[in-house]
This record gives sequence, structure tokens and C-alpha cells, in this order.
Amino acid sequence: MKNNRNTSSFGLGLAFGLFSSVVLLNTAQASSQDLLKAANPAINKQYVRAEFGKLQNKPFNPNDPRKKLLIIGDSQAQDFVNSANEHQYFKGYQVRTRHIPAKCQPFLGDPARSGVESRDKAFCANVETLSKSQKQIEKADVVIIAALWREWAVSQLPQTIKNLNLAATQKLVVLGRKSFGKISLRHYLRMSEEKRKALRNPINQKFLMANQQLKQRLPPHMFVDQYALICGQGQKTCPVFTPKGELISFDGGHLTKQGASYVGERIFRSAALAQLK
Repeated sequence: MKNNRNTSSFGLGLAFGLFSSVVLLNTAQASSQDLLKAANPAINKQYVRAEFGKLQNKPFNPNDPRKKLLIIGDSQAQDFVNSANEHQYFKGYQVRTRHIPAKCQPFLGDPARSGVESRDKAFCANVETLSKSQKQIEKADVVIIAALWREWAVSQLPQTIKNLNLAATQKLVVLGRKSFGKISLRHYLRMSEEKRKALRNPINQKFLMANQQLKQRLPPHMFVDQYALICGQGQKTCPVFTPKGELISFDGGHLTKQGASYVGERIFRSAALAQLK
């Protein structure tokens, strides 16, 4: 009987061990599948552009009593729309968008001071600009500009803002840069979920410098320091995954749906955006 009990206990232990291994394996496989889906570039690119595109270049509705909010910029502005929408922060506004490609930059001033590269000048002359957006800007109660800022546009920003000639009743918000470093999906698939949650990527020093220049040129009520809010004040690294283990950016610069929710919750704590919710 003793041998039978030992054999039975051993069998139960082995079965439990095998069951636990299968559960862990299935959990790991599910986690990997979720990660692969979250990182799918085709799905994510469509997500980044979709909501911004629905509102692009549409006029404000004069019969809508809600305040008018105009979001201007490149794919960073598209990310911002998603970050707000994931929490319905702008449901009390009429939201419209205008797209200015990153290579052209949000700039309004003497063309001789533009830093647009020679090879891009013809292209930029035929797309949206702040100058072409001015009539709609005049009608907006709130104007938000988000861009993959380049040094020349940052240096010209105070003059650009002056040239916008906004009324005292209008509010302007400028979003700083954001980035999450190089995304290495193959590497992440070999990591445990706990390691993923703790993972941080270094921020490009050039990007940090541009962000610091924006911060120095703009008052706190106008500027959103995304690096400080998302990555931590004074940090030179940014998280790759949310505390729940969800991938924040699929390409290092643009947000997944889960990333947009994570980022939106944090940047709307800023003085510039909190009052808009």
C-alpha cells in the first residue's frame, strides 16, 4: 500500500507539473500572439491615420454650439488625436484637423528663413501650410500644433506664433516631441512579460535637445512636455511597454491603440491640456 501511495503521489505530481507547463506555454504563446498583433504595421498605420483623416480640412459647423478645436501637424498630430479619442477628452468640442507633412513643418514667416530642404521645396509649396490654414485658425477657439519638430522650425516658432496673430480669447497649445527608441519585436518575443514591463529605451539626444529648446521658448500653459510626462521628468529613457505589458509604439515614433490610451492619460495631466478635458 505504501508503494501504491508513493506511486499515486508521484503520478499526481507529474500530472500537475505537466499541466502547469502547458498553462505557462499557452500563456506565453498567447502573450506572443498579442504582441505580434499589436506590432502589425499595416493595422497600426491605418489606426494612426484614420480618425485624423475623417476630420481633415472639414470646415467648422456654424450650427454646432460646441467650442471649435483645430489640430494641426504631421503624424504626431494624428497620434495626438488618437490619444485624446481613447479617453473621449474632446467630446465637448467640434474637432477639425489640418495635415502639414513633417518635411514642411509648422512655420509661418519670411520664406527666406524657412529651413525646408531644397529637394522638398516644390513639394511643400503644394501641400497644407500654416498660411493656408489661417482662415480656419481664425475661427478656432483652441489651436493645437503637434509635429516631428526640426531645429530650424523650433528656432522660428516664437515668430511663427506671433505671425498667427491669435486673439486674446484664443488658446494655443504646442506639443513637444515624443519617441520610444528602436523597436525590436524579435528580441521582445524572447523576453518574459515582467522583463518587457521594465524595459526602457534611450531617447535620441538630438530629440531631447529640440524638446528642451521648445520648453525654453514657450510658457508652461502653452507647452506640453511629452518626454517628461510619458517617460519621467529628467529621464533619458522611455518605457517600451505599458505597466500592463502592452506595446506603446510599433515603430518607435507612432502609437499603438494601447499606447495611445497610455500616452493620452499622461499628457492630459499637463497644465496646457488638463483644462481642455
